[in-house]
Amino acid sequence: MSTYINGILQSIKQSNGDGVFLQAATEVLQSLEPILKAEKKYQNHNVLERLVIPEKTSIFRVVYTGDDGKAKAHFGYRVQFNSALGPYKGGLRFHPSVNLDVLKFLGFEQIFKNSLTGLMMGGGKGGSNFDPKGKSDAEIMRFCQAFMLELSKIIGANTDVPAGDIGVGGREIGYMFGAYKKITNLFNGTLTGKNISWGGSLVRPEATGYGCVYFAYEMLKKAKQSLEGKTCAVSGSGNVAIYTIEKLQELGAKAVTISDSSGFVYDKNGIDLELLKEIKEVKRGRVSDYAKLRKGSVYTEVKKYTKGTNGVWSIPCDGAFPSATQNELNLNDIKTLYNNGCRFVAEGANMPSTLEAINFMLDKKDFLFAPAKAANAGGVATSGLEMQQNAAMTQWSFKEVDEKLHRIMKDIFFNTYETAKEFKYTGNLVVGSNIAGFKKVADAMIDQGYI
Repeated sequence: MSTYINGILQSIKQSNGDGVFLQAATEVLQSLEPILKAEKKYQNHNVLERLVIPEKTSIFRVVYTGDDGKAKAHFGYRVQFNSALGPYKGGLRFHPSVNLDVLKFLGFEQIFKNSLTGLMMGGGKGGSNFDPKGKSDAEIMRFCQAFMLELSKIIGANTDVPAGDIGVGGREIGYMFGAYKKITNLFNGTLTGKNISWGGSLVRPEATGYGCVYFAYEMLKKAKQSLEGKTCAVSGSGNVAIYTIEKLQELGAKAVTISDSSGFVYDKNGIDLELLKEIKEVKRGRVSDYAKLRKGSVYTEVKKYTKGTNGVWSIPCDGAFPSATQNELNLNDIKTLYNNGCRFVAEGANMPSTLEAINFMLDKKDFLFAPAKAANAGGVATSGLEMQQNAAMTQWSFKEVDEKLHRIMKDIFFNTYETAKEFKYTGNLVVGSNIAGFKKVADAMIDQGYI
């Protein structure tokens, strides 16, 4: 690692601490060395020093009334990281783990991911340490309205367009959009992930999962392999996991695992998709409920995991799709997967693999790795397509949107692959995705001057 890059990382550590933002910046900046050596303009214009600092960061208090009649207070955040390519674009996360470090990491990743889609979107992220789990619809509505009372001051259809993320689905987007409309007297495309009957896009719930599988399909195809007949381990049980499983099944693969924060389920016969949707999307239940209803499936609690591992990765498989959260796949996990025959990983979640796990995968000549920045871009790509439909006051069919999504993911793969090849890192899609995403943003930043 060059002295130049090391100096920037050290400055991040001094100002931000040793957290996930530093991890994300380390992964990106280290892989940019080839282009920094080849093109001196980026260092001459101090692009990296500017790129790692958000353009604007908002922290605000959110106060609402709980069902018990008492005032509740939470942190609200919006990190508007980079607008060189268009309006800030990135999800809102409601989860107890949300803090500024997590949102800076997510917003930073979003810059490059959005760049890779080819759509005109900048990078941002936001959310709150509010937890929707166990709350009534009325309490969630009051929180969303209070949150939007502050957020509405800094977002807009041509300024900053939030979407959903962990803890923020169609219900929460609906409550926030209603509040935004009431506060601003505007009905526009300021939020994406809306209900299909009032401005949403078909395929949006499916997009991240579908997109990840489309990317894996293209990656395997390039290696003269196929998804058909493959057994796959999938983590998580939210939108990303559910629709990863759905698309895997459509393409002839078998998904055998799901998980949540309490444990994981192994279903050797393949996950029953309709049962999973009923439990998670209708009843808002846990994966343990799936095991109670699905004969032959086995549930393992977190407390029974081998120390330092994630149990879902102990199941033998051909490929793995981490679709839950950051750093859920560590070095011990990938070694277990590899020793059990797994030969590819496609990341559906944001930064689900640790740096040590990523380096292990990249060092293996017989292993294929699809990094999140490229592989899980389908969600934001379809959000961009929703913005296009809103701007034109129209709505496309499911088939139209799905075909556009597949085309975007195919283009991302080939852009990533060819960029890695151009810089003599053939097959290294981490280097390829980071350089391809960076170059477009960095050139725009240079064109637009020192702002």
